[in-house]
Amino acid sequence: MKLFIRNMVCQRCKMVLKSELEKLGIHYLHLSLGEVEITDSLSDLLLNKLDISLKHYGLELILDRRAQIIEKIKSIIIEKIHYSEEDEKINFTKILSQSLNYDYKYLSNLFSEVHGTTIEHYIINQKIERVKELIIYNELNLSEIAWKLHYSSVQHLSAQFKKVTGLTPSFFKKMTSRRRKDISNL
Repeated sequence: MKLFIRNMVCQRCKMVLKSELEKLGIHYLHLSLGEVEITDSLSDLLLNKLDISLKHYGLELILDRRAQIIEKIKSIIIEKIHYSEEDEKINFTKILSQSLNYDYKYLSNLFSEVHGTTIEHYIINQKIERVKELIIYNELNLSEIAWKLHYSSVQHLSAQFKKVTGLTPSFFKKMTSRRRKDISNL
């Protein structure tokens, strides 16, 4: 039995889910972002207990099939943008269709209808959040970030960044560096 979980977007979320499953004595086969495969079917009472415990952490069970598909789309996109180290450009149309066994047009229409934005805009927003994260870490320069996230050029990344945030990447970097103080100056 598969359970789908809303707002499960990071490794900590997986740890929370694992902990809550163990507390309730629920055994699972596989746990990934946005879903968990349970070994046995659960009673409504146990499902309700799990949902209540997850809500304390900002997570919740998704029982509606359409909402499950939307969350799966989001999980796949987040996984590929934030946690994948693939060298090749990611073809989300193909990945989403193959992973979910639906035609991309259906997925795109469903996502737009339910989420209020296109899959493409969601991908762009996730990529810009990843760019922000990489800028703040200050381990890669903008060219390396553009290459890592499969932008055609630094100019393309910069234009998209400015369109989404209203800031240039270099101005964003200056803003974040001003907020941090060297511990020796405290």
